[in-house]
Amino acid sequence: MLFIILLAMGNLLIAQDSTRASKALKSVSKLKKAVDRNDNKGVADVYVGMANDYYNQGNYAKSEEYLIKARNIYQTLNDKKNLETTTRKLAQSQEKQNKITPAISNYSMAAQMSYSEKSKTENTNDVTRLSSPAPEVREEAIQSNINLKKRENEPAGLAESYSQLADVNIQQKDVSRAEENLNNAYKISKKEAPQQALAINQKLADLYVENKKFDKAIEAKKTVLKEDFVKENSQEKVNQIQELADIYIKNNDPGEAVNLLKNAYGIALEKGHTLEAQRSVKKLDSLYAISGNTDASVQLYRDFLGKLPNLVSKDRSLIDNKILEDTEQRISQLEKEKELKDELIRKKNVFNYSLIGALIVLTGLVLFIFRTLKKVQIKNKKIALQSLRREMNPHFIFNSLNSVNHFIATNNELEANQYLTKFSKLMRGVMENSTEDFIPFQQELDLLQNYLALEKTRFADKFDYEIEVDENLNLQSQMLPGMLVQPFLENAIWHGLRYRTEKGLLKLMFEKSEQYLKITIEDNGIGIEESKKQKTQHQKTREGRGMKNTLERIQLLNDLYKKNINCSVKDKENSKGVLVVITINPI
Repeated sequence: MLFIILLAMGNLLIAQDSTRASKALKSVSKLKKAVDRNDNKGVADVYVGMANDYYNQGNYAKSEEYLIKARNIYQTLNDKKNLETTTRKLAQSQEKQNKITPAISNYSMAAQMSYSEKSKTENTNDVTRLSSPAPEVREEAIQSNINLKKRENEPAGLAESYSQLADVNIQQKDVSRAEENLNNAYKISKKEAPQQALAINQKLADLYVENKKFDKAIEAKKTVLKEDFVKENSQEKVNQIQELADIYIKNNDPGEAVNLLKNAYGIALEKGHTLEAQRSVKKLDSLYAISGNTDASVQLYRDFLGKLPNLVSKDRSLIDNKILEDTEQRISQLEKEKELKDELIRKKNVFNYSLIGALIVLTGLVLFIFRTLKKVQIKNKKIALQSLRREMNPHFIFNSLNSVNHFIATNNELEANQYLTKFSKLMRGVMENSTEDFIPFQQELDLLQNYLALEKTRFADKFDYEIEVDENLNLQSQMLPGMLVQPFLENAIWHGLRYRTEKGLLKLMFEKSEQYLKITIEDNGIGIEESKKQKTQHQKTREGRGMKNTLERIQLLNDLYKKNINCSVKDKENSKGVLVVITINPI
């Protein structure tokens, strides 16, 4: 049973001695996963974890190295909260290495980035503590941090503040207060941070030795040797016994120092701590040399050299150191892999952004060309529309002048004069609106009335006409295409009604039908088919061109203004004549 207990204790000690290596291996595994996922924040978090491990082990230079790497990533990610905490930890690592100027700079930066009033106050106090030459000012800043950490229940930070306050007390040569603050720091840290407790204990022992209080120094070391975190760690136990032996040497008690060093040497041999065993041998050899005990010294070295192969074979720390070396190399490789991936991603992003930029420029160019073509197309359509209007005016004028010629030929000067007066009035209205695609309803109605009055003068015995306007239509605000209806009226008179033997009737109606303006032109002339039979080839050509122009004009108006103008021209079903229906939407 005793053998099993001893074996279990041995395994526990080996496991404790190899904690650093196991943590390093876990960190490498996490780092690889983060690099594989291209998780920059994950990489930074691993660096912070490694930095904290090194800090707790007292390797502040390595802690600083990884904190700088982590901070650079957090800056790139604009992770303000982690950036502040990392910058503060970096300042603490630099302070431990006595790099006071960069430590002050980083505490100041952390204060500026602080996300809480408590954090800002804490960092500002640390800047004051390191930069102020006055002990009273530094003491006040440290006391402020102590009060903060008490409220926030931060044992590790509270212990560190008490230790810092002890440093000020030492500068003020107030040994009793320094002793009190270091004891407070030790009591707090031994529960939460054993490595910190060991450092504080050493500072307390050094204070006692410096002030020749050797009994208190010895008692302080004996106290720490009773702590579980020392008893369960054979390597640390050897270190503390060696430090206790140093105090006895300074107190001129070499005999007790030799006994302690022999004890430390024995534990180191048993547990496989090569470096600690070597340190004990050197210290013992120094004491033997002072006392002139050469034989004991020679015997000690013979014993050490004889047991060295077995000692090295049991020394787990040598394997751990090798593992730590390998992990550092692996971390370096992973960092290179990450740099390569980042470079590839950067190049890919540059290519993608360049491609996107080119597509945007190309799209912009296409849109510009499309809009330019659209503008040109619209301009061309407007020119075509204007051209059609101008082409219709000579046709209209020619027919009117024929009427004047008819009156003159028949020696009817009075009617010719009256006709010319009406014609000039009509032409003035047509010319005034010739540049506009749309004119007010009332103006269009006046033009059509004038036109029909003129034609009635010429063909008085051939037709009568009626104009009906829906009272729901607003004659002032409603806009219509100028002279759009006139060609249909002209066709009805010249190709339908004038061939009747009896007087015919021409109806022009404007009505509102839902959202449409409906224009109806109805005559009881000879009809489309009969009219075609009576026309000469020249008349067919002219009429075809006139109607074609009108339909083209309707198409252009629809394209330009989205008016949805529809036109229907057909013979009436149950009687002679032609029915023209024009609808315009919206109105």
